[in-house]
Amino acid sequence: MRSRRGRAAVALVGAVLVLTSGCSFGPPGPDQAGSPPNLSRPSAAPTSGEDSGEREVALTVLAKNLEVPWGIAFLPDGAAVVTERDTARILKVGPESDADGLQVTELERLDEVRASGDGGLLGIAVSPDYETDKTLYVYYSTDRDNRVAKLVDGGKLQPILTGIPRSPEQNGGALAFGPDGQLYVGTGDGTPTGAQAPDPKNLGGKILRVTTAGKPATGNPVKNSTVWSSGHRNVSALAWDSTGRMFATDTTQPRTSELNVVRKGGNYGWPKADGDGTDPKLINPMTSWPAAESACGGVAAAESLLATACLLGKRLTLLSVTENGTVLGTPQELLTDEFGRLRTVVTAPDGSFWLSTSNQEDAGDPGPEDDRLIRLVFSDGGAGKS
Repeated sequence: MRSRRGRAAVALVGAVLVLTSGCSFGPPGPDQAGSPPNLSRPSAAPTSGEDSGEREVALTVLAKNLEVPWGIAFLPDGAAVVTERDTARILKVGPESDADGLQVTELERLDEVRASGDGGLLGIAVSPDYETDKTLYVYYSTDRDNRVAKLVDGGKLQPILTGIPRSPEQNGGALAFGPDGQLYVGTGDGTPTGAQAPDPKNLGGKILRVTTAGKPATGNPVKNSTVWSSGHRNVSALAWDSTGRMFATDTTQPRTSELNVVRKGGNYGWPKADGDGTDPKLINPMTSWPAAESACGGVAAAESLLATACLLGKRLTLLSVTENGTVLGTPQELLTDEFGRLRTVVTAPDGSFWLSTSNQEDAGDPGPEDDRLIRLVFSDGGAGKS
């Protein structure tokens, strides 16, 4: 595997990761794909002037020369399945490797996908019972709508949820199984005015919770409805921490890019609010950034650490989160302008973070190795093993 070498100091102050300036990276240790995370818990906050020590951050380029990799999920053997938005390919990455990194194999190319704007082949999820049912779930765009479908062991694509609004720039695409075994779907509002996000009968601007057959899951806020939360503009990523708390990004509001703690039945305000609002019936974001500097789409969780990957910001933003779901301290920035546009960040089975770049698209400025998959590890705890 190809690595960037160097060192970065990370001070642990309470639950806040404080990164020094001028970050570069030390060599990673061997991969531990498929093994459980080895994550340390935050120490007690040191007194003033007390040094809590330093630890290295390791970065490895796992794969390169991809084309707008969008969704990342993991198979039981530690390999990743990765979607390419515009080519409609599903790739298997690893677990085998060669001199250039992890081996990349095309598993499928989906003829049903129609890519344009930010639509195409988007999210991917691996069945919790994959070892027996060999089923993948994908979120994709057609000419008319966005859909969720299942793909059983290389067979025919079987739509299970259709009629999600299609638009040039707000197609959502988040897809993940929650700790409860249900399938969660993040959608886009798809209208300039936000007309669909607050409409309980419309699938746009929502987080949906469905069974593996695409039906409303038992325990949803409204019986026989797929809607879990509403008032979103463009939900492109979902993640859960070790307590089962759910996080979602909302990426294309005019003024802000949001990170939300998702609550059952919650209304997150779009179009009435863009960022924090004053209506007590609406839920404010956990944190937000100016849209022109962020467009943070991916989100991953490891213990009290959250990471978001940002397209316009061209950086990874790290946040430390308290037990009640608020941000502690100042968010820290990593990889700023190092790899261009960062689209996806997910937590791997070993607790490391996997990132994807998104430079092979109209808004990008691709280098000779783009697009890339990158593995990020914090030594001495935090995210992953080194």
